[in-house]
Amino acid sequence: MLKQVYFSIVLSALAASSAIAGGHADKVRYVVGDKTFEAVVKDPGGDAKGTVYIVHDWDGLNDYEIKRAEMVAALGYRAVALDLFGVDATLEGFEDYRRETGALYQDRQEFRARLQSGIAATAVEGAAKEILMGYCFGGAATLEGARAGFEMDGFVSFHGGLTTPDGQDYSATKGSVLVLHGSADPVSGMADLAALLDQFNTHGVKHDARVYGGARHSFTVEGSRDYLPEADQKAWTALVEFLNDGV
Repeated sequence: MLKQVYFSIVLSALAASSAIAGGHADKVRYVVGDKTFEAVVKDPGGDAKGTVYIVHDWDGLNDYEIKRAEMVAALGYRAVALDLFGVDATLEGFEDYRRETGALYQDRQEFRARLQSGIAATAVEGAAKEILMGYCFGGAATLEGARAGFEMDGFVSFHGGLTTPDGQDYSATKGSVLVLHGSADPVSGMADLAALLDQFNTHGVKHDARVYGGARHSFTVEGSRDYLPEADQKAWTALVEFLNDGV
């Protein structure tokens, strides 16, 4: 797991609110540079089928990702909701969200370092399977991890940003990729999806994509204007199939 060190990362102050056992949550703190981060771990109890790392939307780690972690844990996997913004980040509205996400989009090395450090701080040895997944911004982060060559069995993007930054490609990708996307997504449209699939083919990345007709951005986020229950359920079913069988 993460045998190659991509960047110099300082990990310290690992602390847990309680032992990881019995199906309850554990909070793990770690440091990258001068920032402190806190991931939330949900353990299924008993032997886990593997570990699934979940990257949050642009508004930071909150109840939405924790709920998804609980759903993943209910499937028998150890679920880790990662934090990419830090415990001291101000997240009170769109401008704050743009500031935090924009900073990482502008500094891809820092972006990858935060992803990798969160995974390293919460990993367990001998996991049977490791998956990185995320929603919206988290979907873009998941693809960033795929391009970085993170040693995962799979990557799953839910309505994520699909464009590939200049100078990057999928030549180092390990594991298969599943893209779950809406046909009416105004952030990354069907042209972006087609270009992404072409890149997967070019670099021999095992992949699959599910497109949900009429679904816009954030179609899995209940309470949002884009929420589409049918697409949400189908996307979750696709995730379950991917966890069980891969692409």
